[in-house]
Amino acid sequence: MVEYIKKYRAFLMALIIIPIFYMLDYFGVIKIPNDDPLEVILITLFWWLSIALPIHNYNYIKRQGVTILKVMVLTAVFIVALVVDTLMDIPDNPVTFIILMGFWIGVVYLLVPAFIKKYWKLIALIYIPLFIYFIYLRLFYGDLETYLDIKKDYPFYVFFLPIPILFFLWVYEQWKWFQNLKSEKSKAELAMLQAQMNPHFFFNTLNNLYALTIKNSNKAPEVILKLSDMMRYTIYEGKKDFVTIGEEIAYLNNYIELHKIRYKKDVDIQCYYDVDTHLKIKPLLFIILLENAFKHGVESWSKNNAYIHMNLTYTDNFVQFEIENNFDGTHTNEGGIGLENLKRRLQLLFGKNYTLLFNKTDNTYKVTLKIPPHA
Repeated sequence: MVEYIKKYRAFLMALIIIPIFYMLDYFGVIKIPNDDPLEVILITLFWWLSIALPIHNYNYIKRQGVTILKVMVLTAVFIVALVVDTLMDIPDNPVTFIILMGFWIGVVYLLVPAFIKKYWKLIALIYIPLFIYFIYLRLFYGDLETYLDIKKDYPFYVFFLPIPILFFLWVYEQWKWFQNLKSEKSKAELAMLQAQMNPHFFFNTLNNLYALTIKNSNKAPEVILKLSDMMRYTIYEGKKDFVTIGEEIAYLNNYIELHKIRYKKDVDIQCYYDVDTHLKIKPLLFIILLENAFKHGVESWSKNNAYIHMNLTYTDNFVQFEIENNFDGTHTNEGGIGLENLKRRLQLLFGKNYTLLFNKTDNTYKVTLKIPPHA
């Protein structure tokens, strides 16, 4: 919010026009009509934007040398309009009106070119009929007195009525920009978190692979193949928005098989999958919990009855991942950068639409993660 206010502080600064108007009215320089609040609002809005927009775009104007030339041209156009209006001395001079329209279109285009380019059709749809109607009344409907009578009922401020609509449309565009900025920031943070996947496992596996090759073990090709599949999945599939559950299961199974090769002790590893493998989910969310189960459970367990039980199911429109392991009583799965990484990724991806539960006893640890699949 602070960043948003900072970006548009020029519009807050321009509100100084309000006390200035009242001060000028107090000293008799201008007179603020009490019986026409709409006219006061429109004039105030006009001068507020006339002050705010140049300040808001000051850096742009300063950077662009061509802009100075454009400002000079627009100034010249405005002076020409004043001269023409003075010399011809005709009420609501159509020539002056046309020149002034060109002037204000140029001013707005200079200040917010992207908005004009995007919505020029809407602006033309609003103002071209109004302009044609004015020319018809002024030149073809009747004499000057007839036009002045009509003007009492349809004063010039009808040309200002669309301005609030266009202004709020512009505000909406800025709001969308702000939301996209937050989204891009979240995506950048998420990409950074995914890039922080702990390489410790890969280094250990490479060391084990080296030992297997020294011994000319027939397990070496299998390790190379599984490690290659895991690295490919982490590098390429992990960057995707969604993967199938089948791909994620294959990734988890490869991880488990590589750990089985590493350990000399027996580990009871049970995996139960009851889920449509074609469902799509966000990638690399389960692996951290599995890593923790091995690191803080199997590796810390000095006996021969270490276990990891893992279930992946689909219940009540949520993919549910449960993993339970035993540990020696001094280790815990709750700490570490990996789990904090996971929690932050879950917040960025799902907001509050997920569940992450921990259940710890004296020597068992269970984690339940529920996430929505891709619709």
